[in-house]
Amino acid sequence: MRKNIVAAASLLSLALTSGCALGSNSAEQGSGPAKSGPLKGDTVNVASKNFTEQLLLCEITAQRLESQGAKVKRTCGMSGTNAVRAALTSGAVDMYWEYTGTGWLALQQQGSVTDPQAMYDKVSALDKTKNDVVWLPAAAANNTYAIAVKTETAKKLGVSTLSDYAKLAEKDPGRAGFCGASEFFGRDDGWPGLQKAYAFSLPKSDVAELAEGPIYNAVAKGNPCNFGEVFATDGRISALGLTVLKDDKKYFPPYNLSLNVRGSVLKKYPKVQTVMDPVSKLLTTAQLQKLNAQIDVDGKRPEEVASQWLSANKLK
Repeated sequence: MRKNIVAAASLLSLALTSGCALGSNSAEQGSGPAKSGPLKGDTVNVASKNFTEQLLLCEITAQRLESQGAKVKRTCGMSGTNAVRAALTSGAVDMYWEYTGTGWLALQQQGSVTDPQAMYDKVSALDKTKNDVVWLPAAAANNTYAIAVKTETAKKLGVSTLSDYAKLAEKDPGRAGFCGASEFFGRDDGWPGLQKAYAFSLPKSDVAELAEGPIYNAVAKGNPCNFGEVFATDGRISALGLTVLKDDKKYFPPYNLSLNVRGSVLKKYPKVQTVMDPVSKLLTTAQLQKLNAQIDVDGKRPEEVASQWLSANKLK
């Protein structure tokens, strides 16, 4: 989601011409467009980035649109934010789910905003004016940075907020040991800013740099750290018995989900928003944690999880 933004042109070319996830239309993904529905006759291309949550959202969107009569091409699993964004603005794809924080901070290169509604209002207005990209109403799901700890450890140490953690870091840095990824340690809205906002400083000997994936297991095991950087909607949080500390000073920017659609596409197919609104309203942080866990922990395919979820909510 918040990887370093890289040059788009070569990535776009690669993403649109390679990878089994891109543009495929297997039977598992859906049965094709329904014979009738408000989107009958509409043809759209749905895209996504290349991590679990995005692949899931791509399938949820494609299957939902198909159930309402649309013919959908899938370009799921593109290589990073810049690639999928370039595909959207160039007209190669028609829509994908973006995060308000990514849109505002990375794509528009604006300063941090902590209020979720203000963030949405600002990024949606600017992107429509500059690029004719429409941000549909944002979901409650907020995949922001978060600090997690094993639930048992949190209770033992009496830590439930980031202010509690800051006090622990100053009082007993050994027990406040922290794991994070290289990007988090280098970002202004990551580790440096966190220490400044909560007025603490953890010795380098109590800080470990890991790849993002292994952080979850490291925190669950308490080795080499009790606390670590996570993404708030990751399914491993609940699966591994972790607790997310409350960001009581609202330091981390909001990263709420919104389906981004090219303005010309929405003008041509206005009922896309009506069809997708019920989906957006159901996507909470807790809900996405559960759905992501079915893929990352239980080993199910995004296509299967999407289909079951849509059916369970009578959206298919």
